[in-house]
Amino acid sequence: MEDNVFKKSVRAGRRTYFFDVRQMRDGQMYISLTESKRTRHEDGSVSYEKHKIFLYNEDFIKFTEALNEAMSFVRANNPTPVEEMYPAAGDTDYPAEG
Repeated sequence: MEDNVFKKSVRAGRRTYFFDVRQMRDGQMYISLTESKRTRHEDGSVSYEKHKIFLYNEDFIKFTEALNEAMSFVRANNPTPVEEMYPAAGDTDYPAEG
């Protein structure tokens, strides 16, 4: 049996990212990251494509280091700085994806 102990979602255009912390029977916690992408079909119907990643606490440090390194690389090398594209820190009203 697993219990959700924390939930956070981030809306970004047609995508929503879900961060769920779950606790296992032995008390250990892990993070479930879900990307949900909304797709509108020609007939007007809508469907959602989901992708999940499970991040276990023994991998937190390595994952965080790699993510920070990748984000630093993008910030240093992106033709348009991220801060110029999305000036309001923490703002989740990103431009809709086309």
